[in-house]
Amino acid sequence: MHREPLLARARAHLAVGGSVVLTGPTGIGKSTLLATLAAGFTDHQVLRCSLSATERHLPFLGLIDLLAETGDDLLHTLPKHQRAVLEAALLRRDDPVGERDVLGLRVAVLAAFRTLCAAGPVLLVVDDAQWLDAPSAELLAFIARRAGGLPLRALVGLRAGPGEPQDPPELCPSPVLTLPVPAMTAAEIGGLLGDLRLPRAVLAKVHRASDGNPFFALELGRALADHREPLDPAAPLPVPDGLRTLMMDRLLALSSGARRTLLLACAAARPTLALLRAAGRPEAAADIAEARHAGIVAPGDVIRFTHPLLSAVLYAESAERDRLTAHAALADVVTDPVERAHHLAVVAPGRDAQVAETLGEAATAARRRGARAAAARLGLLAAERTTKPEAEPGLRLTAAEDALAAGEFAMARGIAEDVLGAAVLPAERVRAWIVLLDSCGQALAELDEVFPRALADARDDPALLAPLHYRLAWRAWLVKGSAPKARTEAATAARLAAEAGDRSTELLALTKQALAEFHIGSPEAERTMARALAGPHDPAIRLGHNGPVYLRYRHHLLHDRLEEARGELRSLTYAVRQRGAVESLFMCLYGSAQVEMARGRCDRALDLAYQCLRLAQDSELSQGPAWCAVAFAEAAGGSLDRGLAAAERGVGHSEDDGDLLFLPTTLHALGHIRLLRGDPAGAADALRRVRVMEAAQGLAEPGLRRWHADLAEALAAIGAVAEADELIEETRRQAARLGRPSVLAALDRAAALVLAARGDPAGAVPVLTRAVRAQATLPYPVDEGRARLELGRLHLRAGDVQAAREALHGARRVLLHAKAAPWIAAVTAELDRLDLGVPATAGDGDPLRALSGMERRVATLVAEGATNREIAARLFVSIKTVEAALTRSYRKLGVRSRVGLTRAVTSPRPEDRSA
Repeated sequence: MHREPLLARARAHLAVGGSVVLTGPTGIGKSTLLATLAAGFTDHQVLRCSLSATERHLPFLGLIDLLAETGDDLLHTLPKHQRAVLEAALLRRDDPVGERDVLGLRVAVLAAFRTLCAAGPVLLVVDDAQWLDAPSAELLAFIARRAGGLPLRALVGLRAGPGEPQDPPELCPSPVLTLPVPAMTAAEIGGLLGDLRLPRAVLAKVHRASDGNPFFALELGRALADHREPLDPAAPLPVPDGLRTLMMDRLLALSSGARRTLLLACAAARPTLALLRAAGRPEAAADIAEARHAGIVAPGDVIRFTHPLLSAVLYAESAERDRLTAHAALADVVTDPVERAHHLAVVAPGRDAQVAETLGEAATAARRRGARAAAARLGLLAAERTTKPEAEPGLRLTAAEDALAAGEFAMARGIAEDVLGAAVLPAERVRAWIVLLDSCGQALAELDEVFPRALADARDDPALLAPLHYRLAWRAWLVKGSAPKARTEAATAARLAAEAGDRSTELLALTKQALAEFHIGSPEAERTMARALAGPHDPAIRLGHNGPVYLRYRHHLLHDRLEEARGELRSLTYAVRQRGAVESLFMCLYGSAQVEMARGRCDRALDLAYQCLRLAQDSELSQGPAWCAVAFAEAAGGSLDRGLAAAERGVGHSEDDGDLLFLPTTLHALGHIRLLRGDPAGAADALRRVRVMEAAQGLAEPGLRRWHADLAEALAAIGAVAEADELIEETRRQAARLGRPSVLAALDRAAALVLAARGDPAGAVPVLTRAVRAQATLPYPVDEGRARLELGRLHLRAGDVQAAREALHGARRVLLHAKAAPWIAAVTAELDRLDLGVPATAGDGDPLRALSGMERRVATLVAEGATNREIAARLFVSIKTVEAALTRSYRKLGVRSRVGLTRAVTSPRPEDRSA
């Protein structure tokens, strides 16, 4: 969760006796976070007050709220005079406090808090502290200055925005930590609004419009859920009355001239003072200064509103004639053709040949810049303004294709459906069917009925049949799970495209054919790829993730050429960011995470994987591949707990989409992480599914999805050694035939573990030593570290402590360089166990034989005297994971405390006692 770091910092500061102030604008979630933090202080007396602007003039109301639950017993502990003045302030007696009693009241309140603290620690929770009445604020500040030595701390929420105080209130006992509450991420807003079931593209718009403010997002989301008509992607979101009133109250405080200037800024794409003056507002500087002083406009050369909703509400609430005047003025002075076309379209509604031409040219300009969403909207406007009915379907379909490239899949589908409802020409209908197919991403199974209708429209025209057969190739793999059928359909598409002179479709089909041939282990793959790479290349094909350049990166990866793969992807990603499609950028990030993980740059892989996920969540892309990328990256360089959760989500998304292309990869991630977490049975279940699926799909290339060694190790761990042997031999034959040295090295590691599982650790050592040497010559540091780790474990089982130590230190050296956190934790645990003399495996004489791998590691560190927080940090897991492991360990070993666990870990083994 994005806010977990804030909560962790706040808890840590409160734990050492400090106070915490959470700051942020209205609706950012301060109250929720205060409640979450306060809920953790079950051993404290929690005194609360929640304040409002309308009540700040009522004296002592904050103090009354704070002490409301304490009862009269507290007052009876005070001397008579102090009790009297405090009762009066709390309205528990009739006579008011006079001016001469203020000092007595201060002393009485201080005495009351000292009494409370003597009974146990006290936590003050003050929400919306900016509305605290002055007498209560002064009394609490008096206490805070004298709270030294008392178990008293404060947890305060304070509104902080333009024009609001930024210094922490004096009512907090020191030390005080002030934490700004961050805006929510797009993923968090999606989770917050999950029950409303809004499309992902709409959720992304809500996140942008709300600026990550959860209150605003909820209000917008509920308004959208109640919205009866389809939402125009180009239109602003409907703003509910509550938010509109909140924003208008701030805007109406400005002068009318400032509001007219700000309306121009709302309508402009990049408003500056110079632009506003040119558009007829000579007093723009003074107007913007006024808006800045009111906290409506942020500092900077480009005029930007402090919150997007201020701009949206001002524009929506302005009179239509004022909006048209603003757009007309801007159309006369802006120089950018794209922006000028937008203003003209607003000013001149209805069909107009000149405006349509201007909009079409602007759409082309936006497309060249890579602004495909803008191109889609401008193209759609051009279609609506054209005076040539025969040109309208083509303009609409071009707009739909731009929307596809921008990730605006709902918009693309809507346009395609409109065209299909009216078009009669086969070329237009087939083009619309293709937009529908391409808009569904990995969930191609949902549109299975489209293909017969599209093929019927295409008739016998090779130019129309070729792109459909290309998509049938994808269907054969994604939906039907057959790589050979995919190859056949792709070859058909390539032949038809060549016949029709459609070079773009021919290149895409050849790329797909080559990919299928690589997967099935066909010797034709290299020749087909060479045909696909032979130019000329249309830029859209060259930058596409389904094009031959992207395939070349995968080819490098297949042949262990990681630096070449990285270079290919870096240049491709740069070009895609400038002019490519959202889905292509997504796949470039996915591939880059894969390469960086293989290169041993695990921190970089994590960053790229989460970029991939955010991109999927902000668009309508299928999330299965993104969660898969996160799972592998977390397993290599982050947290196994987070990796497992990501893998499970990835499997769920791929299964929901019916995506048989990515489902085996996400299942591999799930099995891989289960194996690392000490669950070989669960790993074997997931990885056996991968094996069955790949066999059904006709795949015979072990270098593309490298799950085979993981499955063999899981099988060995659960005693299925015969199945493991058979898998290793079958895969070894394929890898040797295709020349895959990295696959063979991983298989040697697995073969050694199978030998050890047969009871021959001494015989396994030379096999694993060979694997370590092979890995050292290959560019896969994490795999090398993994092999060295297993070699160290084998040496321990064979009783060679010195060799074990040497292998483990070698593993740690390699893995530290790779920042492979979970693997570092595993190696550290083995070295700790070695130093404590804990056996590497759970034999009959092992006091920890009942514990799992994670439980044994936690127990070993407990015996060293490590705290739960220190253990979590060393093992790269959460504190909850450590606590759960301890609870299970206590139960299994029949002990009740850390002392008992330490005795169990360090007790002499039978063979030691006999010696």
